[in-house]
Amino acid sequence: MSATASLPHHRVAIVGGGQAGLSISHHLRARGIDEHVVFEKHRAMHVWETQRWDSFCLVTPNWQCALPGHPYAGDDPHGFMKKDEILAYLRGFKTKTGARLREGVSVQLAKPLPGGDGFLLRTGDGAECTAEQLVVASGGYHQPIVPRLAERLPVDIVQLHSAQYRNPAQLPPGKVLVVGAGQSGAQIAEDLHLAGREVLLAIGDAPRCARFHRGRDVVDWLADMGYYEMPVDQHPLREGVRDNTNHYVTGRDGGRDIDLRRFAREGMQLYGALQALDADGTLRFAPRLREVLDSADRTYNGINASIDRYIAERGIVAPPAPAPYEPLWEPAAERETLALAGSGIAAVIWCIGFTPDFGWLDAPIFNGRGHPAHRRGVTAVPGLYVLGLPWLHTWGSGRFSGVGRDAAYVAERIAASLKAPVPTMELASCI
Repeated sequence: MSATASLPHHRVAIVGGGQAGLSISHHLRARGIDEHVVFEKHRAMHVWETQRWDSFCLVTPNWQCALPGHPYAGDDPHGFMKKDEILAYLRGFKTKTGARLREGVSVQLAKPLPGGDGFLLRTGDGAECTAEQLVVASGGYHQPIVPRLAERLPVDIVQLHSAQYRNPAQLPPGKVLVVGAGQSGAQIAEDLHLAGREVLLAIGDAPRCARFHRGRDVVDWLADMGYYEMPVDQHPLREGVRDNTNHYVTGRDGGRDIDLRRFAREGMQLYGALQALDADGTLRFAPRLREVLDSADRTYNGINASIDRYIAERGIVAPPAPAPYEPLWEPAAERETLALAGSGIAAVIWCIGFTPDFGWLDAPIFNGRGHPAHRRGVTAVPGLYVLGLPWLHTWGSGRFSGVGRDAAYVAERIAASLKAPVPTMELASCI
């Protein structure tokens, strides 16, 4: 008898209790695969509670909230749910799924058993169990990115990652340097700006898009145009699209564009990407501010132009096309340096994303960049799947709009590959 034969056993183990993990649980149950377990090291959906600022709201319309068996049912499908509404929506989904959740239980190790006979899992307290199939649904945003130069900032400057930011009041008086202008950075900079704080924003290559164009939300147009149905292998960038920064836009106050040039005209100080901190306390920025602003505007105008072509080709009745966006403000010169001494900067907010952490998964599925290789969530290791990653299959794979469809596909693959049903039993426990 093998050393693992006496261990508690699950037909399917799911690691991660966010929208991806609960979605696959829903679809497994719909296929009669009740004997599965979801391990969540914190609480289900905890990221939405703990890593979102107070004024956070969706940047895509409510109608795109389409978790399996739990579509948006409110009275504002074209609005944008605020944080409390999102949490209520997710609590409702958690209740509906009835998932067998093991909250507060981390998986410290998961690896294939010899001979392809399932997987061994070890939890945080050292307990072990086995599983016939394994779904990695923990997402790809694990470790907040903070550059090493942060260690050399003066100790009296408060530093937060975007995951820790809540509201302007938590920061000391003084100027705030926001580093990064993707979705989080642009919205946090706006939150501070609207609160009357003096903001310095270091921006990279993030693109932007319009909120509304020709009488409708741009998301509505792109949905009609089939963009959200495009699989990753048909995207012009192929798998490279997974590395793209999301377009900055906001659903705040009913939805609007985020125009960094307008912020600059109102007093926000814009810089290129932060590159270094010299020994004398001088911050150095890439001299590319004009270039990245122009690039973001080209993307903005390009998306609108693609919508215009779609309208024209189909003879759709819509309001007239506005003139292409013209810059409201231009940098007089590149700001390449900033001496911290005397700058008045009291806080820095790092908005440069997260890195994945799959150190607990001992399986030969990772590429040279540490990301799991897969095709629509199916890896080269039999019985091992990934779910909830950006562009796993389509644009919506890491979002409420598409994760359910991905989960249905993976659940179908699991159902087809499971061995003959075993007698009904009490759910095994790893602890």
